[in-house]
Amino acid sequence: MARIIVVTSGKGGVGKTTVTAGLGRALAAKGKRVVLMDADLGLNNLDVVMGVETQVVYDILDVVENRCRPRQALVEDSVMAGLYILPGASYDDGGKIGGQNLRAIIHSLSSSFDYIFIDCPAGIDVGFHRAVAAADEALVVTTPHVSALRDADKVVAIVKSYGITARLIVNRVRGDMVLEREQLRCDDIAAMLQIPPVGLLPEEDAINTCNCFLTSGRGKTEGDSAMELLADNVLNGTEKLYDVTKKYRGFFGGIKRSLKRIV
Repeated sequence: MARIIVVTSGKGGVGKTTVTAGLGRALAAKGKRVVLMDADLGLNNLDVVMGVETQVVYDILDVVENRCRPRQALVEDSVMAGLYILPGASYDDGGKIGGQNLRAIIHSLSSSFDYIFIDCPAGIDVGFHRAVAAADEALVVTTPHVSALRDADKVVAIVKSYGITARLIVNRVRGDMVLEREQLRCDDIAAMLQIPPVGLLPEEDAINTCNCFLTSGRGKTEGDSAMELLADNVLNGTEKLYDVTKKYRGFFGGIKRSLKRIV
């Protein structure tokens, strides 16, 4: 049976969908069968991030209204075999889709896959509760910025009220700023939010350009290595965090930090 994991954030723009896509590809690369479910109705973009928007025939609303079976709506990823996307509806008709509907879809797919990730809408309204109620585990994505941390704190409290185990992913971390104490360390953020960290992902131009980790057509980046380590942690229950400060330590690291400030 599949592990059902909701990826949530509270605040929009912290990279939740990109992290969902990258984690799905990293696990599929390890031979796992993975479904990424876009539960953001009206503002769905997981298919765009994954580069399969032109292949979408059915979406989650078509499944709920019995126009197709769940397996018919799945679109296989163009990069990684064994990874599938269940697209969200292109308009918000949330009154027709509840947590029970998501659970029914997940139940029908669970026996055929190892992981089902639910890409949760930003905020804490009905869409958030619909996604969280259908999951057994939660990954809370935040950046080290104050506004994102404040929203993440609220999300963690609500997720815990559902009796769901929550773990932390800190995204868009700059190693030079961590060393200069201009950005909070992951351990400090985890202590603040009172949940264990499972992933630390660097700020990286290549990810912003390509929209996703582990994208074909470019060489392996620092972000890809961090994402693969996150996938290992999710898979094995470990908590090894990528060292974003490594390249900024020592003599040459100091030069890199200085150049970052100039740029």
